[in-house]
Amino acid sequence: MRSALIAMSYNIRQGRGVDGVLDLERIAAVIRAQNADLVALQEVARHWSADSDFRDQPAELERLLGMKSVFGANLDRDPAEPGAPRRQYGTAILSAWPLLDSHNILLPRASSDSEQRGLLVLDVDVQGAPFRLHNTHLGVSAADRGLQVEPVLAETGRAALPHALLGDFNARPAAPELTPLFERLRDAWKAGGGGDGFTFPAGEPTARIDYVFVSPQLQVRDVRVPALAGSDHLPVVAELAVAD
Repeated sequence: MRSALIAMSYNIRQGRGVDGVLDLERIAAVIRAQNADLVALQEVARHWSADSDFRDQPAELERLLGMKSVFGANLDRDPAEPGAPRRQYGTAILSAWPLLDSHNILLPRASSDSEQRGLLVLDVDVQGAPFRLHNTHLGVSAADRGLQVEPVLAETGRAALPHALLGDFNARPAAPELTPLFERLRDAWKAGGGGDGFTFPAGEPTARIDYVFVSPQLQVRDVRVPALAGSDHLPVVAELAVAD
């Protein structure tokens, strides 16, 4: 017997689409249309800036979708005004399954001028069986990504339970610094996708930089890139089956 789940990776650009409009309800509609059980989000704001109206985006998406969330603050700043919440920016995971445990790991970077990146890890209960989701958004430079891939793989390698690694890796599949990922994890797109899998830019995508990697315990039933643009990225959606 197998338990099925739908996992999605989506860089939401703080909820701003290619039209520049901030619309979290549009982001929620994209997620809802895919019936996603687990959603790895990148570029998520919590009271961060005027660009996101200083809103608590994980909390709003929880409310809109009826899901639970965890948040990884890779950037954590003092509030804009005394007494206001801290300003945070990073990644989040939404789950329709019960949450078990989570933690966020800050990743190395080649320069202090590079944006701090992280790996958010969440364990959930999928019909009585634990499942682990890793969510990351790697750096924009090859030097940063080269430093970040190994600690990401070290963390995924510690998981004996079924697991997946989702995120925006900011590089095409042929990028040399991503080679260890393809060697040690299974690219779900190759296992169950069709076509080029381009996700960026959303209007006229020409690059595959958003990925779903899966552990050997997972069967890939289908992978797709739905043409539903609430951000400057298109989402990647994978239908997976977990052996009980």
